[in-house]
Amino acid sequence: MPASLVLDPYVTWRQALAGVDAAFADPPVLDRPVDGCTHCTPESELVLLGGDPARVSDDLLGHFMREPASHWEDDQYPVLWRRFVPRALRLWGPDGDGTDPSYEIGRLGPDGARLADWPVAERGAVERAFRALLTLAVTDGGPHGRCTGLIEGMAQVTGALDPWLDHLQGLTGPEADAGLVRLAAGWTVELLRGELEFTWWYDGDPHLVADWLPVLRPRVTAFAARHPRCKTASDALAGLDALESGAVIPWPHPYADGVIRVLPVR
Repeated sequence: MPASLVLDPYVTWRQALAGVDAAFADPPVLDRPVDGCTHCTPESELVLLGGDPARVSDDLLGHFMREPASHWEDDQYPVLWRRFVPRALRLWGPDGDGTDPSYEIGRLGPDGARLADWPVAERGAVERAFRALLTLAVTDGGPHGRCTGLIEGMAQVTGALDPWLDHLQGLTGPEADAGLVRLAAGWTVELLRGELEFTWWYDGDPHLVADWLPVLRPRVTAFAARHPRCKTASDALAGLDALESGAVIPWPHPYADGVIRVLPVR
């Protein structure tokens, strides 16, 4: 049976959400009323956040997810996230508003809700949903920025980029090939222009991306051979050539004159 029928990204996403719903079927209980920054969150909303998670509006949930962890009690913050994460994942997914979720996803990191310390079943369900969400972002034909935002947030949560890059590399099928070509083209342009940075993952090193990108060359080359008129594929190959050799960037920068030279991959 063709892999696309077995590993349909939307089916995988729905299955991952079902696993999340099962893992969080009995939301953890708060041992006292929610205590937070009343300058940013009025008492009435704190009461709502401590009640039935289903009765919290999307607007209030979004406010909670964007507020810094320091605005909440340290022991309550992970519990609140465990109560809301099934809804949060849906907001980050294909039925959400499409905004960059990296900032909100990063709230589950070691300086926030500490996903790594959650019960094993819950943590596993969230990480499976992350992988399914990343697969969707690569294969749905959208811009590469959607994928890179997810990767940044997930890397911030786990403290490592490698697992998510490994996941991308392991994706198969024509949709994955096209998505990885878009990602290679987008990332090489950003690296060559010195514009690749992690906005919210302060420990992130863009060189990790530069070091990884060459592993995509065989797939990009094969894709370019199958689609000789695809400019994205030819740009990706030109970018990889320049990135690996430290040559002059092959495209003019739209906001600057002259040429830009880059450091070669380490």
